[in-house]
Amino acid sequence: MDTHSIGASTRGPALRWDVFCRVVDNLGDIGVCWRLCTDLASRGQQVRLWIDCPDDLDWMAPGARQGLHPGVQVLHWTEPLAPGLADALPPADVWVEAFGCDPARECIDALAGRLAAGETPPVWLNLEYMSAEPWVERCHRLPSPVMSGPLKGLTKWFFYPGFTPATGGLLREATLPARQLAHEPARWLRNLGLPVDDGRRRVSLFCYEPESLGNVMRSAGLDASPADWLITPGRASAAVDQALGEEPPGEGCRPIRLPRLTQQDYDRLLWSCDLNFVRGEDSLVRALWAGKPFVWQIYPQHDNAHHAKLDAVLDWLQAPPSWRAFHHGWNGMSPGETVWPGWDAIGEWASCALQARDRLLAQADLCSQLLGFVMEKR
Repeated sequence: MDTHSIGASTRGPALRWDVFCRVVDNLGDIGVCWRLCTDLASRGQQVRLWIDCPDDLDWMAPGARQGLHPGVQVLHWTEPLAPGLADALPPADVWVEAFGCDPARECIDALAGRLAAGETPPVWLNLEYMSAEPWVERCHRLPSPVMSGPLKGLTKWFFYPGFTPATGGLLREATLPARQLAHEPARWLRNLGLPVDDGRRRVSLFCYEPESLGNVMRSAGLDASPADWLITPGRASAAVDQALGEEPPGEGCRPIRLPRLTQQDYDRLLWSCDLNFVRGEDSLVRALWAGKPFVWQIYPQHDNAHHAKLDAVLDWLQAPPSWRAFHHGWNGMSPGETVWPGWDAIGEWASCALQARDRLLAQADLCSQLLGFVMEKR
């Protein structure tokens, strides 16, 4: 079987989906929800994305708010909603709460009114954060009864993205393998006005503010195999400025500032590099599909709960000791100075990354599983 095609043809009857997204980390939340919406739309579904901070879609997915992506309607989730909006829209067949947010109050009230008139409730899903921790398999697809409020008596269902067949899988468009195969890195970089030098490797940097950033870049500057570091705008670029100051890192690490990239161009960036530094959830998944060595900066939590979450992913990756140690240092989990690991170690990570991608490609993707689950519960 061609594992690249698993789930690619999964199409149920055309349903109407409401996806609710409240922004916490303005790139990660929007990134996941937009990919989810467009993937569902590509499979014949009609999707409304309710989002409270839609501005980043203007560069991430140009035309999204203007209705230029067939099958997806973006609605600005204001508080309160525009008068009468929730009642005027056709009812949805599926509700998806992204990352445990509650739907808009007006949508809840409008649904309560329709239920009182005898209409059928939507399949209600709580799409959670992904994790490789063992408890995810136990919690995936569990019911969560609504115990109070206008919708008391309905049931939500937990849906957990994950890395094993007993979870909800990861977002993967049917067109992804073909687009990746057709990608020409040098041509794409030149179209962006970026240098292409066959004598230099390429590293992409999308991060928060790791304390070891300056040490890593300066030690990379001493590497005999020079590399261009392609730095994403925003927090990563500001972190580089703070970490390096006026001191250049050296010939082995040449910083190059990137413009803002659309989601599809960000994928192309990962395909074009020899090592990818990523952060949060959406870019980790895209790094996995790229099949290249990567370093993940997990979103930090005040009680250090993210440490166990990171280690669970490293365990699933079957990460060699050097890869695990660098992840710990990059995420501030180990004492001492974290420095550039060197390309020999990174080469060891590469085969591990490819094996991980192959395991994922053998599993059903997130949207295929969502569609199957909704058909089961309707």
